[in-house]
Amino acid sequence: MTYAAVVLPVPLSRSYIYEVPESLAARVVPGARVVVPLRRRSVVGIVTEAVGHLPSAGIDVKPIIAAPDDEPAISAPLLELGRWMSDYYGAPLGLSLRAILPGPLWSVARPAGPAPAAERVLVLTGNGMDSLLERERRFKRAPQRRVVYETVEALGGSAPVSHLVEQLRLSRNSIDGLVREGLARIEHVPEIRDPFAGLSTPPPPSLTEDQRRVVEGIRGTDLHQPALIHGVTGSGKTLVYLDLLRAVVQSGNGAILLVPEIALTPQTVARVRGVFGDSVAVLHSGLSDGERADAWRALRRGERLVAVGPRSAVFAPVQRLGAIVVDEEHEPSYKQGSAPRYHARDAAAMRAQLEGARLILGSATPSLETLSDERIVTFTLPDRVEARPLPPVEVVDLRSAPRIAAPETPPGAIPWSEALDIAISGALERGEQVILLLNRRGFATFVQCPACGNVPGCPQCAIALTVHQTPPVMRCHYCGHEEPIPETCVVCGHATQRLRGLGTQQLEHFLGLRYPRARIARMDLDTTSSKWAHHHILDRVARGEIDILLGTQMIAKGLDFPNVTVVGVVDADTGLHFPDFRAGERTFQLVAQVAGRAGRGARGGRVFVQTRAPDHHAIRAAAAHSVSQFAAAELPLRSPPNPPYPPRTGLVRFVISHEDNARAAELAEKVASWLRRAVPSVLGPAPCPLMRLKGKWRWHVLAKSAEPRVLGRVVRAWRAKPHRDVTVDRDPVSLL
Repeated sequence: MTYAAVVLPVPLSRSYIYEVPESLAARVVPGARVVVPLRRRSVVGIVTEAVGHLPSAGIDVKPIIAAPDDEPAISAPLLELGRWMSDYYGAPLGLSLRAILPGPLWSVARPAGPAPAAERVLVLTGNGMDSLLERERRFKRAPQRRVVYETVEALGGSAPVSHLVEQLRLSRNSIDGLVREGLARIEHVPEIRDPFAGLSTPPPPSLTEDQRRVVEGIRGTDLHQPALIHGVTGSGKTLVYLDLLRAVVQSGNGAILLVPEIALTPQTVARVRGVFGDSVAVLHSGLSDGERADAWRALRRGERLVAVGPRSAVFAPVQRLGAIVVDEEHEPSYKQGSAPRYHARDAAAMRAQLEGARLILGSATPSLETLSDERIVTFTLPDRVEARPLPPVEVVDLRSAPRIAAPETPPGAIPWSEALDIAISGALERGEQVILLLNRRGFATFVQCPACGNVPGCPQCAIALTVHQTPPVMRCHYCGHEEPIPETCVVCGHATQRLRGLGTQQLEHFLGLRYPRARIARMDLDTTSSKWAHHHILDRVARGEIDILLGTQMIAKGLDFPNVTVVGVVDADTGLHFPDFRAGERTFQLVAQVAGRAGRGARGGRVFVQTRAPDHHAIRAAAAHSVSQFAAAELPLRSPPNPPYPPRTGLVRFVISHEDNARAAELAEKVASWLRRAVPSVLGPAPCPLMRLKGKWRWHVLAKSAEPRVLGRVVRAWRAKPHRDVTVDRDPVSLL
């Protein structure tokens, strides 16, 4: 009798033993999906290993119900990657493997996943139609059928039904008539649902001298040595990626290109398809289950060799993987927010190591972790393509700069300087485009009673409700709770009219009043929640139908519009003073990245950064487009004698959540006491900066160590005895 260890997608560290029926023995191998009984239901699990004998006698072992795939769904390297994620991040193996496979493949109702798409094709049979006389006789009373028959005949004897009906406007009844008479038949031809089909932008005919130098330098390094392409905005890093990957694909190997979710635009996909054509499969959350499943299957079958997508694409089943590129490697969106809390950059490094593939990182503003990693060799692209200069950056001190009065708003409610106003007016007069960054959505940050100072807050979260005007409501951006905007204060009864803080909705309203002839578009979570919404907005910008594009951080990177000559950071201080050691780094990266959207065309560009902290090192370094200047000022702040923080030390964050604050504090102290016995440096317990979210009070404890093995032992020890109210986050990107 044969047995198999099966891991289920549940937060448990153990595996389950099942009997392997003889009829399924050929399919039940490590990495295979199987349907197994669990209590009174059936679930999908992953086989991790064969078991020669039962661990103890008398165990009631149930048989595996089904094995839906002809070959393992998870390859041996991906299975090993799942084990590494489980060990490194302290997550149950089942959750790590759940992250590797697309969600639809875990469905018991459809264990084979969404059904493959098939196109209906009309194929002529030619029965009895050799002579013109016979054709005249058969179609004497059906001239429309003859039109269809001869049209398909001219197309080579077959044609998609959708093409005949939708493009050529032929009658569906006539098509059905041909089939009834036996003159044609309908065949179902498999097809891949690909919403990006047809997109293609050919690359430039040749690389610049700097780009060739970087390509040759990377090809000359050891395959197992990670490479960082540190190139200024507009230096053509994408072209370098594509040239490196072209050689990989030409040799018959596959590749993965990771991009931040917000940078996955048709513009990006078109560039990749311009080099690799239909060998490209796109994987991301905006696709339907069927589209994702088709792309995944095409990669696993080896029909497509290049996978493009956000962090989850690091698990794409690319065959003969030869290279992984992580574009904008500094992006916090590469960090998964739920267990396993992996970072795609680090998962890519481990997968490249397991599969013998090359790892290439790229960024104009690399993370300090990457810059400090001595294993990574750095290649620079110091200049923009065609020697275009980086745009000059003017830092506007909002404490003293002359302001423009905003109509219909209290004095000073909108930080709008004369310098930025003059620059925008000039650009609009010249027919140029403008990008404005304000990293805060909504209309106003909060409502405040002018009499008693009360601010309406979320009943589930320790945060003020944000004012929205489309529709008019107060909304919590963490749990989604909504309330109508109050007409009077619930505390003192005074009329509540005072709005505090500026959001993208209010900025859009102001711009419409200030520049009534300008065509304005807003990009934030409120305007891009529907499928392809942000793509449609960016297409309008590319076609010149938008004069001013304003939005949150999603407009700060991945955009290349040559007619954008003015970029304005309306308020650079929105995240600068967060209680997080990475606040300065994030501000520097955001400002430097959005500044790079200007001056990409022949007309050049200018950048205006409005701030109340013009002397902050993050602002000064961003204005100088200097990563080295920022690192020189920031790294000492994270090193002794200051409290050490990454990259000077490793970090694990334990977050304790409970409906009762006293219980959360008590449990946090127990976690801290446990950690102090294993780790030399423990901070906390302390309330999280966001003390309450979704009805639960939050405390956190930080464990620090410069020795990765110490932190590894801690997270694995905790995995063995998890607590439902405690989450573990190794290498956190946020401490809020």
